[in-house]
Amino acid sequence: MSRTIRKAIATDMDAIMLVMDAAKKIMRQSGNMSQWGDGYPSEAVITADMEKSGGFVIVEDGGIVGYFAFLPSPEPTYDKIYEGQWIDDETPYHVVHRIASLPSAHRIFSNIMDFCFMHDSNIRIDTHRDNTIMQHVIMKYGFTYCGIIYLLSGDERLAYQKMKDEE
Repeated sequence: MSRTIRKAIATDMDAIMLVMDAAKKIMRQSGNMSQWGDGYPSEAVITADMEKSGGFVIVEDGGIVGYFAFLPSPEPTYDKIYEGQWIDDETPYHVVHRIASLPSAHRIFSNIMDFCFMHDSNIRIDTHRDNTIMQHVIMKYGFTYCGIIYLLSGDERLAYQKMKDEE
């Protein structure tokens, strides 16, 4: 099994949307009934990630098995954090959004984070309170729970940060 990560391109869209649908199914099966409803993430959202050079696919054996967005700060919804604080609120960071994979693709989160930490030592991520799978892998990778942020829609998210020691 050889995986590579590359920037997503427009011709990847059908495969990316299949990955998103598979991720939604996994969420529902694990009890996360409300995250990523109403057609989110849409092709327009994925296209916006690509236009910012922040949409990435994970390719295995020639096929797309995962997707994520890796975007530079600032993230407007991270300006205010409640019931906690960021580890570091001064240093520029990258944020990881929209992690999704096929059910057959294991250890995707570690692949994504290893890639992201090759490009920035300060990463933030958030997830839905009902997304226990994502909470588990975030903590397992060594992120620190920092508090609660609110999306522009007003929806709550649990927020995490990890800073890799610079040597």
